[in-house]
Amino acid sequence: MSLPLNLFNLPQVIPLFPLAGALLLPRGRLPLHIFEPRYLAMIDDALRHQRVIGMVQPANAETPPALYPVGCLGKITSWNEADEGRYLITLTGLVRFRIMAEVQTMTPYRQANANYTSFAADLDTIADDSCVDRKRLGASLKTFFKQREMENFWPAVESAPGEVVINSLSMICPFEVAEKQALLEAPTLADRAHLLTALVEMTAAAHGGPAGALQ
Repeated sequence: MSLPLNLFNLPQVIPLFPLAGALLLPRGRLPLHIFEPRYLAMIDDALRHQRVIGMVQPANAETPPALYPVGCLGKITSWNEADEGRYLITLTGLVRFRIMAEVQTMTPYRQANANYTSFAADLDTIADDSCVDRKRLGASLKTFFKQREMENFWPAVESAPGEVVINSLSMICPFEVAEKQALLEAPTLADRAHLLTALVEMTAAAHGGPAGALQ
């Protein structure tokens, strides 16, 4: 994938990695510890080809689980082999996708036809982050972080660009699976910023902190 990404050179069939609560967003970075044999095989195959996998969330606890229809394609940008054949990898988010249909395959991991059309804006190099209300979000985050002993994140939040703040917090904050999925599916950064702020405010209020000004 050395060429600039566009809707015409993205892979149409992708391997799927269902993992509850593990959210990947465009330009975000997600560290993963891979140890299950089927996913070790998936990483081996990905490293031999385009180094991409599709992160998705399971929608239930069945075996195999149903999957939420929207995920994010990630590229393996770093990897190391650990003891007992495990992998420590980092995925960098490229673009969201919609699962059109799963494909029949002989691989031990699931694969699907992916459509990226609805998420073409994810391929923009720089997102407009003027929509982010840093003051409102910051007020609730201070309470949220204190409640969870996450104050060490605050200096990075203060200095990072708006898109990095919104996407990073969406990925690392301990929200429910359905809430994480809603953040993933938010059409624009402005929508995600508004939803993230509301979730932080409501979660802080539920733990006894100030609710903030919900809109």
